[in-house]
Amino acid sequence: MHTLYSRLGANVTAFLARPHRLLIDGQWVEPRSERRFDVEDPGTGAVIARVAEGTAADIDLAVAAARRAFESGPWATSRPAERTRLLLRLAELLEQHGDELAQLETLDNGKPLAVARRGIAGTADMVRYMAGWATKLTGEAVPLSMPGEWHAYTAHEPVGVVGQIIPWNFPLSMAIWKLAPALAAGCTVVLKPAEQTPLNALRLGELILEAGFPPGVVNIVTGFGGDAGAALAAHPGVDKVAFTGSTQTGKRIVQAALGNLKRVTLELGGKSPVFIFPDADLEAAIPGAANAIFFNSGQVCSAGSRLYVHRRVYDRVLADIAAHGERLRLGHGLEEGVDLGPLISRPQRERVEAYVADGRASGVEVLGGRQVLPEHGHFVAPTVLADTRADLRVVREEIFGPVLCAMPFDDDDLERLAGLANDTEYGLFAGIWTRDLTLAHRFARRIRAGSVSVNAHMVNDPALPFGGYKQSGWGRERGREALELYCELKSVAINLG
Repeated sequence: MHTLYSRLGANVTAFLARPHRLLIDGQWVEPRSERRFDVEDPGTGAVIARVAEGTAADIDLAVAAARRAFESGPWATSRPAERTRLLLRLAELLEQHGDELAQLETLDNGKPLAVARRGIAGTADMVRYMAGWATKLTGEAVPLSMPGEWHAYTAHEPVGVVGQIIPWNFPLSMAIWKLAPALAAGCTVVLKPAEQTPLNALRLGELILEAGFPPGVVNIVTGFGGDAGAALAAHPGVDKVAFTGSTQTGKRIVQAALGNLKRVTLELGGKSPVFIFPDADLEAAIPGAANAIFFNSGQVCSAGSRLYVHRRVYDRVLADIAAHGERLRLGHGLEEGVDLGPLISRPQRERVEAYVADGRASGVEVLGGRQVLPEHGHFVAPTVLADTRADLRVVREEIFGPVLCAMPFDDDDLERLAGLANDTEYGLFAGIWTRDLTLAHRFARRIRAGSVSVNAHMVNDPALPFGGYKQSGWGRERGREALELYCELKSVAINLG
């Protein structure tokens, strides 16, 4: 693997070698505990860096810095146009350092470098989109029916200090999805990246300082969820917490937020259905459904993990998706021509393997999964579980790996099919493949999910809100709707009499 690491750019090599501290109040500081923890490359199992282990004491300092910046620092009086300027500068820096950030993402998360590059490009787009909203958070005049003469209006104001806890599957993208709207709204932030993938958050902190954001506006505390993350979620000085991760952890976030009734935004798990009708363009639907589950090695909250196919085309679709999976090349993300990287860690790999074994023990047919896996790293081959049933664990629980559960259907009764789609505690995403747009519109109305894509999988545009129904979360990412979740709405009524 030394040969692969020799492909890294000089800036990446230098970044990995330097000490990694916490960003608090505009300074890189050592953790109060003086402890550090290892960062592992999931493609090799090798330790590639050591970072500061922040604890509750560091969260206290970071929240205090964010509070000062929000209430009395230059950020408190910053004009919307100034926030726009700083965000646009950050977007430029993300593009300038795009390849460096992509290499760090590949090392930290394991995804192929080409995939990481596309994701980094999307972060700059998200920052620019949110930068434009900073000057457009308007209220409205409200006509009152009370006796007398009144002038009444509403105004959006930043919610305050925000704690943001992000996952490991898209480290930089998830940081930007949360930071950009919060900063555009005028909030200050304490960001806690996943302990498995802290590197790009730290590099992002360096770029935030280079862009010129005042001290305390963005603070970054690396550490473990049970200590730093829990302290941030429960902190009385935090006005809002935004979390992306598992539904189980999201429920703990809600409990932690009760102390001061802080605002909560949650983007949680999914077990998303994809339907392929017999009239669908199979040349597009088959690779689309395959990509919906195999992309990022299935480590996607909106992965199309439940596939329903009309029986007339079921055998062909399953055979072709399994063959598609077997053609994907697994390997380290820095290797040329790699399609899929590893899972994030040994525990995650063992968890996914246990689900496949459970499906096999339940009597379902297992297709694919026969590739020879790389010797090092946490790899799982793309796998299709055929003729699964709604009562099986593999169908009901989020696996978060490249494992597809497939089931046939025999008719076009949309009420019955919607019952299949909605037979889950989640409601994040659904996909529909059909040439009949009337059917698509009618079916989309019946599916209880926050996002529905027709003849595509998961349309990722900064303007399109993303989030879930039921136990897939509260609130939305992206779009104006995300920005408004970082605001309080104030009503003002003035008696002119």
